Amino acid sequence: MRLTPLELNRATLARQLLLERASLGVADAVRRVVALQAQQPASPYVALWNRLDGFDPAELDATFADHRVVRAQLMRITMHAVCAEDHQAFREAMEPTLRASRLGDPRFTASGLTFADADRLTCGLLDFAGQPRTAAECDAWLARQLGAPMPPLACRLLRQYAPLWHVPTDGPWSFGTRAYVAARPRPVLADAHVSGLALQTLVRRYLEGFGPASVADMARFALVQRARVKAAVQALGDALSRLEGPDGTVLYDVPGGLRPAGDTPAPPRLMAMWDSILLAYADRSRVMPAGYRSLVTRMNGDVLPTLLVDGYVAGVWRAVPEGIEATAFQPLPGLVWEGLAAEAGALLPFLGDREREVYRRYHHWWAKLADAQLPDAETRLLAGP
Repeated sequence: MRLTPLELNRATLARQLLLERASLGVADAVRRVVALQAQQPASPYVALWNRLDGFDPAELDATFADHRVVRAQLMRITMHAVCAEDHQAFREAMEPTLRASRLGDPRFTASGLTFADADRLTCGLLDFAGQPRTAAECDAWLARQLGAPMPPLACRLLRQYAPLWHVPTDGPWSFGTRAYVAARPRPVLADAHVSGLALQTLVRRYLEGFGPASVADMARFALVQRARVKAAVQALGDALSRLEGPDGTVLYDVPGGLRPAGDTPAPPRLMAMWDSILLAYADRSRVMPAGYRSLVTRMNGDVLPTLLVDGYVAGVWRAVPEGIEATAFQPLPGLVWEGLAAEAGALLPFLGDREREVYRRYHHWWAKLADAQLPDAETRLLAGP
């Protein structure tokens, strides 16, 4: 079966709760969408606002506080919010990538520590972090073990390698100062067999939330070697179904995965910065026209908050003192602008209770957009105080 571009787009939106806001609890919603990009603390909140009917941010605060949803360094070596029950398998699947990127980093190896030293220190650090510890407390503990201060960058890389959950500290988006607690249950580290089995779980969970997808998409989502993904897909065998993408690429899916008709309406959305649907694929054309990728994804990796129109990226938005400002990269019909304005009108009070000018530190990118000289671009103030 070959999918059309619209069918592939609608499958993604349906599984990511973007065709219709769902009536789900926060923990169930996070499990449903698999993982929310979370290096910017506000983004999981804005992402869930887009996906849940009547979303109460206090519920996400509570799920972070009691570790039903956890924030940790996982896929693509970046922060994600995931259900605690998924964390162990996800972290074990990511072990080879995280080990190489953190313990193999020249800034870590320059400390003179070996992999064996790192394994010993990691085990002790997890014991020490059986209760919440600040970054400074972790660094002081490492210094005591070594009998001398450990270089700050090496400390950070070891903390990033260790399976630690970030501990909520303060508002407006739960995570302010850095504090950590050991993941529970503790993932198995440096075991290729365990990591291979865990990758099968990650592949299956990824397809539940983001499928259908290719091996290249899966590898990109996690930032793991394609050979590992191919081995996991082969091991899953008949547990996965095969389809064809619009260009004939082999796609895999879980049986019964949602695949609505291509003409299913897709409402407008004001997506979070770094929203997962923009980062979960090697081929991002299922949600983002190729010509817009360099406008939305900046050279340093920042991914701007976007306008989603009929299921595809059509521009960007930002919160400014006057309200919600939107820039469309293409002419949009009046009814679409009305729909975006309604979303903006609902988003403003949501942000106002926490951080009215969310993502303000990234506004320098808008000057670069102006330099792009987009002849058909239009900027409007969608909603104000």
